[in-house]
Amino acid sequence: MKEEIKVPPMGESITEATVGTLIKKSGSAVQADDEILELETDKVNQVLYAKAAGVLTLQVNADDVVKIGQVIGFIDTEAKSKEAAPVEKPPAQPPAAKPVEKPAPVLSEKEGIRFGKEEFLSDLRQKAPNPPPAPELKPAKVEALPSAASEIQSSERETRRKMSKIRKVIASRLVEAQQTTAMLTTFNEVDCSAIMQLREKYKELFQKKYGAKLGFMSFFVKAVIAGLKQIPDLNSYIDGDEIVHREYFDIGIAVGTERGLVVPVVRNCDRLSLAEIEKEIEVYATKAREGRLAVDDLQGGGFTITNGGVYGSLLSTPILNSPQSGILGMHKIEKRAVVVNDQIVIRPMMYLALSYDHRIVDGKEAVTFLVHVKNALEDPSRLLIEV
Repeated sequence: MKEEIKVPPMGESITEATVGTLIKKSGSAVQADDEILELETDKVNQVLYAKAAGVLTLQVNADDVVKIGQVIGFIDTEAKSKEAAPVEKPPAQPPAAKPVEKPAPVLSEKEGIRFGKEEFLSDLRQKAPNPPPAPELKPAKVEALPSAASEIQSSERETRRKMSKIRKVIASRLVEAQQTTAMLTTFNEVDCSAIMQLREKYKELFQKKYGAKLGFMSFFVKAVIAGLKQIPDLNSYIDGDEIVHREYFDIGIAVGTERGLVVPVVRNCDRLSLAEIEKEIEVYATKAREGRLAVDDLQGGGFTITNGGVYGSLLSTPILNSPQSGILGMHKIEKRAVVVNDQIVIRPMMYLALSYDHRIVDGKEAVTFLVHVKNALEDPSRLLIEV
């Protein structure tokens, strides 16, 4: 029986994919749920798995473009894989005779007792047999070694690798965002003392009750939602000559992977608790690392949060995720000397960066939004009474 391998549906807007890495070779034996190959699209990579055990036959090669629903191979559940012919071992050779070691000359107690090192060595030389004459040494042929210049010319100083489908899309969209939007960035800083104290105080109880860690991101998501309610244009986009406002709060959370940056979207964040947001983020982060994100996980989103602080970034200017009109950049928390109530104190501070589309949002609104986020993070009780 032959099980067909088809290109699965990968989202409404996707009609084709590119064959990426061939994990299993055609003709090899596979077990059920073994990874066969990887399909690349302009949004995500998707791994195809074997539905049954058998012998794999692939009808495509790497870099081939395939259509959704196309049969690209099959698994023969009744066939046996062609194993390589066993290599005949050469007949066993008898073990080589070990060279007989000549016993060292034995000195009697009378002969072995000497009064000094020189006398002892002289006695050994007299008792040792004469060594055979040394063979005549001929000068070895010396070949000219390559010079440093020729070695550099002959060696590869550059390597090339083909851009993945995702990397191509990331590159084109970043360039498009800079060319088609009036992007501007405004900065502020936030004292993270309050949320750090809350996390330290309730992290064990939170973990025990909800089965999720209390992280920083859920606080930032809630603070961003409060800011978007105050400045609705940051939750809007341009369509022709109209500004379309989103009446929902779907927040994209940027996640770095080996294949590149992806932005899964947490839906309806205004209706979720801190625990539910943390759980959603953890699920998406795991799926992103394992390459299991679906296209629907990445579609939509009205605003994006990216955290360069996990990599040690102190300050940066994030690029808009078109067609969104705002993105918030988080950065590394670092203890700094700040002035509080006319006193110099040490506080855990973080720089915030808001990049926005100046075609929709004016500077005043952008600064107001960022200050609102700052105030909500420095005094999280504001989030409860929505002020």
